[in-house]
Amino acid sequence: MAIREIRLEGDEILTKKCKEVKLFNERLHTLLDDMYETMTKAGGVGLTGPQVGVLKRVVVIDVGETPGENKIELVNPEIIESEGSQRDSEGCLSVPDIFGIVERPKKVTVRAQDRYGKWFKLTGEDLLARAICHETDHLEGIIFREHVIEYCEKK
Repeated sequence: MAIREIRLEGDEILTKKCKEVKLFNERLHTLLDDMYETMTKAGGVGLTGPQVGVLKRVVVIDVGETPGENKIELVNPEIIESEGSQRDSEGCLSVPDIFGIVERPKKVTVRAQDRYGKWFKLTGEDLLARAICHETDHLEGIIFREHVIEYCEKK
């Protein structure tokens, strides 16, 4: 595993739509492992392919108190259901030291593949729902600042 460089706002790759993953092989597994290690070292709760310079529809998330406690990998994710509403502070590893209030669904269900290509569904609420929405936005070239209602201090 290796720590990868996190691309920062202003890098053109963060504004591009990602491509579907079609090959579920060792290269994908290495990418996911590297992304998780990079996210954990940076203190984040989510990271996507474009944030490490790879235009692929891949996401890693961990909203647990202890790293590795709630490790989630989403390949080719698509939000298929959402309900409710929540407003809270968000930040982003690609936009360091900037935080803003963003409105997101309170609960979302995502359909995705695992690292081996098997399809599954995952339902998340609260912080997990927020993280799924934030990270899937990245796959469409959208940074959280596009949703900010007002800027704030870190929560």
